[in-house]
Amino acid sequence: MNPKNIHIADYNYDLPDERIAKFPLAERDSSKLLIYNRGEVSEDIFSSLPKYLPSGALMVFNNTKVIQARLHFRKASTDGVQGALIEVFCLEPAEPNDYQVNFLQKGSVQWYCLIGNLKKWKEGKLFREIEMPDGAVITLACERKGLHGTSHVIEFSWKGNYTWAELLDAVGELPIPPYLNRETQESDKTTYQTVYSKIKGSVAAPTAGLHFTDRVLKALDEAGIDREELTLHVGAGTFKPVKSEEIGGHDMHTEHIAVRRQTIEKLIAHSGEAIAVGTTSVRTLESLYYMGVLAMQGEEDLHVSQWMPYEYHSDVSTLEALQNLLNYMDRHHIDVLHSSTQIIIAPGYEYHIVRRMVTNFHQPQSTLLLLVSAFLHGDWKKVYDYALSHDFRFLSYGDSSLLIPS
Repeated sequence: MNPKNIHIADYNYDLPDERIAKFPLAERDSSKLLIYNRGEVSEDIFSSLPKYLPSGALMVFNNTKVIQARLHFRKASTDGVQGALIEVFCLEPAEPNDYQVNFLQKGSVQWYCLIGNLKKWKEGKLFREIEMPDGAVITLACERKGLHGTSHVIEFSWKGNYTWAELLDAVGELPIPPYLNRETQESDKTTYQTVYSKIKGSVAAPTAGLHFTDRVLKALDEAGIDREELTLHVGAGTFKPVKSEEIGGHDMHTEHIAVRRQTIEKLIAHSGEAIAVGTTSVRTLESLYYMGVLAMQGEEDLHVSQWMPYEYHSDVSTLEALQNLLNYMDRHHIDVLHSSTQIIIAPGYEYHIVRRMVTNFHQPQSTLLLLVSAFLHGDWKKVYDYALSHDFRFLSYGDSSLLIPS
């Protein structure tokens, strides 16, 4: 069957609101762990994860850090009436378009943003006063500069010797998932970040990683599990529902990735196989294969398009593809590969690198559920039926699973 003809309604299940975890557990690694091992389902506590993994395996984590991407401005009051509240949600940098360079800018930056209450903001600039940690008061201006697809190009400008990162930390709000149906709390600033988060850029957490603690990471090391990190900045598109009947009508969002030479070398040393922590790590690792194929073809742009895995049938081995990525990096004298991916992983997809997966429980009729189904050769219902009947907690702050396909 052509994956484009898959009906998303076939990937539905009843998720009662009370099964959605609104808050995390007090101890991250005390969450429940469902183990799907070649068709057999059991459960344990997350802190026991290392004992289910083979010594000598490579485990790959996404070290992205969630930024405080939600900003609120209020229009100037008129005739004593308080102005409308406008929400500006930062999606990704426009100018400069490199995340790290953008965060270090002083004076002004441009971002692609979503606007809440747009009808109340016809024209002009919005302003907000910000009290910085050192006591200084900075005025942040916000101006619409145009459209980019469905996003607005927004210019933020300010005076003073502060970076954009410092301003975001001072005034921004952490964007917790919309399905939690609650306001962001101060505790989310800690609990909605992985303990190994490093590289700022995501507007949603790679939530499978939220269960890991320093204690579990140490236990993985003691169990002989090799660890590597990569970066995929999670975009708001991760919450984008599939509205078309067939997934061929769904446009996947683009996500930006960064992978170090050392990580690719480690993958080669591990025969091109890895345990992925979270669907973002899965998407990055599997995209590396297709980037290697593109590099072998002499392409300079290694962006992986949505349907490439299904339209391009390659006899290139995983190790050949990874080696071609190293050759590409040699030619361009780079130690970190920066690229992007729109890959959609759905039933019919052949996995090249990921052999085991740690992941949470995903929304009905989502592309993430398609990814899990593809990994389990269609056996996703066994996992979700068990989780629903055994009091597992769902979605971002919910419980976890270790998936080992047959």
